[in-house]
Amino acid sequence: MKFSLFDYNNERSPLKISYEEHGVVQKLGLHLYHIFSNLPADQSIVLVCIGTDRSTGDSLGPLVGRNLRHISSFPNVMLFGTLDHPVHAMNLEQTFNEIKQKFFDPFIIAIDACLGQVSSVGYIQVGSGPLKPGAGVKKDLPAIGDIHITGIVNVGGFMEYFVLQNTRLNLVMRMSEVIADSIHTAIHLRSTRTPDISPLR
Repeated sequence: MKFSLFDYNNERSPLKISYEEHGVVQKLGLHLYHIFSNLPADQSIVLVCIGTDRSTGDSLGPLVGRNLRHISSFPNVMLFGTLDHPVHAMNLEQTFNEIKQKFFDPFIIAIDACLGQVSSVGYIQVGSGPLKPGAGVKKDLPAIGDIHITGIVNVGGFMEYFVLQNTRLNLVMRMSEVIADSIHTAIHLRSTRTPDISPLR
């Protein structure tokens, strides 16, 4: 299915917003909801939270997954990647193959940490198209996602492994909560479009 992130408005660049911005959950959640509203009501949404708890900075994805561990209570929503069962470099391809086998034409949202400029640390980005995990640390992993959500957890450009290991846990946890709450908000709004779908209790 062909899909444009910007079908619903005239913006020509991805959303980029600080996790500390006032009303960030509502703004990010509404942005995601507008994306979801372009999908068929019965199309599966698959969340793939990428990362590992062996590295503080790289734990953003699994923390988002942990915060969304009950999201599959919504119809046509599936989650891969939590603290208990992370999706990382060693099993990403296997996970992607499993998704392709289990779901017909799913809408995949890839969620991961990334590194960026000093001025961008703490920002959350929503972009159209697949995510290329591991690119910042020179890993060759399969691209995944119809859209992607990334959290800029630290500064990139040098000693990336060391930087990820020395990222503040508080920052990663707070960003993961914002991302998870925003996704939950968007999926809840999507679920109320049809009267026979009940929101998560």
